[in-house]
Order: sequence, then structure tokens, then C-alpha cells
Amino acid sequence: MKLLVTGGAGFIGSAVVRQAIAAGHEVVNLDALTYAACLDNLASVADDPGYAFEHADIRDRAALDRVFAQHRPDAVMHLAAESHVDRSIDGPGTFIDTNVMGTFHLLEAARAYWTREGRPEDFRFHHISTDEVFGSLGPEGQFTEETPYDPRSPYSASKAGSDHLVRAWHETYGLPVVLTNCSNNYGPFHFPEKLIPVVILNALAGKPLPIYGDGSNVRDWLYVEDHAEALLLVVQKGAVGRSYNIGGENERTNLELVQTLCAILDRKRPRDSGSHADLITFVTDRPGHDARYAIDPARIREELGWRPSVTVEEGLEKTVRWYLDNRPWWQALLDREGVGQRLGTTSE
Repeated sequence: MKLLVTGGAGFIGSAVVRQAIAAGHEVVNLDALTYAACLDNLASVADDPGYAFEHADIRDRAALDRVFAQHRPDAVMHLAAESHVDRSIDGPGTFIDTNVMGTFHLLEAARAYWTREGRPEDFRFHHISTDEVFGSLGPEGQFTEETPYDPRSPYSASKAGSDHLVRAWHETYGLPVVLTNCSNNYGPFHFPEKLIPVVILNALAGKPLPIYGDGSNVRDWLYVEDHAEALLLVVQKGAVGRSYNIGGENERTNLELVQTLCAILDRKRPRDSGSHADLITFVTDRPGHDARYAIDPARIREELGWRPSVTVEEGLEKTVRWYLDNRPWWQALLDREGVGQRLGTTSE
């Protein structure tokens, strides 16, 4: 299968590309190389004959048409997106432009290509989204594929909008689509502005470990390589028009997560005195911070036979070890403008 992966130089996208190449697929990676992209994520596959890179923006329809015509993919895996909630609070326009309008242009380019090719039944447009479109849960319950949308940040609203576009292009034009909504990803190559890498890198530098509010917000944590495996399964075996929730079945409060990271670091890279947990600092909460996310992955388990293989404890051990072993990778990203600064503090 030849896959067109958008955002393939990003965190989740690069995991998909690496796994797809390892599984024998051909991959065309289309990426605009914005601030969070890193081609070093793909060093292990860059010279593979089945891999091709296209430096292009999903908002550029002419570039998209050229890529489709030149590479003639069997499926699109659409991961390109602005994805950081704090950045969406400070600059929502970029999120609307990329996540909504970019998805529109990609859908139109895919539809035109699919039509020219005679509307092949085995073509797929796989849209990768987030559980944040469902809003915030109370202490009980889980998101299912039937949960009503209730986005609460500019980021999640933009992703909800793109989800609706994909469903509309299926219902109106017949484009063969599948959708997935995932819980919080973590693992190797995670861009160092998200919680887990921030905690690891701040701890190594002896800096405060910031936790929003009182740390009681709950997330379901999904190891990125488990997620990539699920995505490749859905694009090949998922039912057309169907959506699948992908969760790690690993719920933790933010405070519990950070404490677990500190315990791992105490073993692997102890401080001169005291515990890394001594650096935990509670900071002003993010505006509109969702209290809890939790995904019910029953559909993908029952229909496609997938379930996560990595517990959060195992995954965090692997993740900490990777960051300890790959300082040149993350140091270069920390040097990029704006990385490491507190964002999303304004509620006006």
C-alpha cells in the first residue's frame, strides 16, 4: 500500500511513517516543516527506497494536486495539524487556518484525485483527530464514538470542525473515509513543549516542574507506537464512514503522572540531594482546562482486534530512557524560538 502521510515529520506522524516503512508499505511524507516538525525523527527511514518526502503545506491546493498526481497514493493518513492547546489560546487563527482550512483543501485535492482515478472502492482518507473534541468528563464515564461533541478550546474546536468536514465529504461526495479520535500520546520524539518532555527536561536541568492548577486533571495516556499500530490497522481494515476511538486505558492525574516520572528519574538520573519530586511547582491553571478525558476503545478492540500493549509505567520508563540517550535531538529543539516559554495564560 502507498500511503500519503500528512504531518509525517511530527511526533505521531513520524511514528506512523517509521512503522509503515517497517511493515513494507510505501510512504510519501508531506510536511510543511513548521516549528514542531523535525526531519531527524525520520533518520532511520530517510534512505529507504519506499520513503519519499514532499515539503508542502496542506493549505496549498496546487502543491497537493501535484503530489497526488505524481505519487498516486492508495490512502491518505491526515495527521498534519496545529496541536498545542496553549498555543491555540494565544493564537487561535493559525489553528483555524491549518486544521479547518487545511483539511478542506486536502479533502478537495483527495476528492479530485479519487474521481480522476475512477472512484476506486479501496481508496481511503483517514482523518486522525483527538478525544478533546468531546469536551470534559466528570469523575465517571468514558468517551465513545457516539459522545456528542463539546470542544472547549480553540484547538479542540478546530479539530472538531475538521472532523465534521471529513464526515460531510463522505456523506455528500461519497469519499471513502475513516476517522479516529485518540487520547493523549507520549513517547520518543515528543516535542519538548508538552507535559511529559517538559517534566523530564526541566528535571534534568534542575528547574521547577510546572503542574497546572492542583494537578487533579485526568488524562488517558497512549504510547505513541501503540497509536501508530492502531492507525495503520484502521486505514487498512476500518469500515468506510466509521470512526474509532483509540485509548491507552491508562488514566492518571497529572500529579500522579509527574510523580511517576520523578521516581523513574530518581533511579536513572538521581539529584545530588533530595528527589526530583521536590521540584514540583503548581502554577496558575490553563483557561478552560478540561477536567478529565477517558476513552472507551471497545469498538476498535471488538471490530479490529486492537488493544494497547504498553502500560503507562512501561511507556514512561522507555520514554525517560530515550530522552536520556538523545540529548542532541531535544537540545536542538529547545533552542527554537518560543519553545520552553509558558503559553496560553490569557483568558481575554
